[in-house]
Amino acid sequence: MRNSEPPSAVGSPLLQVGRDIHDNWIVRDPQGLRGGIFVDRVEALKYAMFETGNRPQAVIMVPGVLELTIGSASPQSQGSDIASRPKRLARVA
Repeated sequence: MRNSEPPSAVGSPLLQVGRDIHDNWIVRDPQGLRGGIFVDRVEALKYAMFETGNRPQAVIMVPGVLELTIGSASPQSQGSDIASRPKRLARVA
């Protein structure tokens, strides 16, 4: 397989990697605009490295709980309107 440009190379330069409260491996950017749930640490790191252009300094391991949200994760951008709040992804069994 040929190496190619990451699809979101122009996005956030940092990605966070950690586990959620259900022990799933999570990768997300600090703004909560991209990321995913992964089966193990290796796959999470592989995705994070690809998305950051193979720059280890752009991947941050989070020691505590890391939740994957869709939408903005910053408190300032969360208005009282429920549609503007981040959406939590449900775990698929």
